[in-house]
Amino acid sequence: MKRSEFFSAARSGVFAGKLSQPQVDGLDAILDEAEKRGTPIQHLAYILASAHHETGGRFQPIEEYMFYSAKRLTQVWPKRFPTIAAAQPYANNSKGLANKVYGGRMGNALNEGWTYRGRGLIQITGKDNYAKFGIATVPDKALQMPTSVMILFNGMERGLFTGKKLSDYLNDKKTDYTAARAIVNGDTKTNGAKIAATAKAFEKALRLSGYNGTPFLDHVPVTPEPGPASKARGIAALIAAALLAAGAWLASIPCNLFGVFCQ
Repeated sequence: MKRSEFFSAARSGVFAGKLSQPQVDGLDAILDEAEKRGTPIQHLAYILASAHHETGGRFQPIEEYMFYSAKRLTQVWPKRFPTIAAAQPYANNSKGLANKVYGGRMGNALNEGWTYRGRGLIQITGKDNYAKFGIATVPDKALQMPTSVMILFNGMERGLFTGKKLSDYLNDKKTDYTAARAIVNGDTKTNGAKIAATAKAFEKALRLSGYNGTPFLDHVPVTPEPGPASKARGIAALIAAALLAAGAWLASIPCNLFGVFCQ
């Protein structure tokens, strides 16, 4: 693809005529990954639109903002903070708030809400979700661009965010950018149409650039190389299977074949 053509079209169609260097760097990282994977053009358009929405157009990994006034807490989490008095201890208290609202759920211990707060181009929250991407022991890696891009693609391709995936809405039979919001979040009525418009603008820019992704029917999401533990388990399974097969073969040999008398 011609990146200059893409950036020219995206600058006018999505970014109101201006692009900063960090935005260009983030877009380049996503485009590099898409070209490596052969991502279909509609999938890439929606990945870009989702990253645009989730980062407020910055295209850099972000972490969850948890610095709220007591009044705002009653609006964001009305069930947890039904009154100003209930919210007051957590007002302008990011760590305490995270442990309050995320502790004891999503795989977190009571004091792990802050550790596993939202991070990324698309924010993942909770120890269970960090574990899906292999970074439960190093959650800050979600703020590093290569890891954040991996989370973005794998999460949307494989349905690791909500159970819904890109191919459910964007395939050889339909292109439903509005309903595709369910891949990341259930707020389709609120944000579906807005993100769909951004996806269409990105698709236009990609086509003008000559981007050639893999056709839908030929695209298979990239599966990461197995880690040492997975390889060890695989070798152990092969050995066990071989031993079972050898035992079955020996059991089938007549007991006097080698001059051994049956007992």
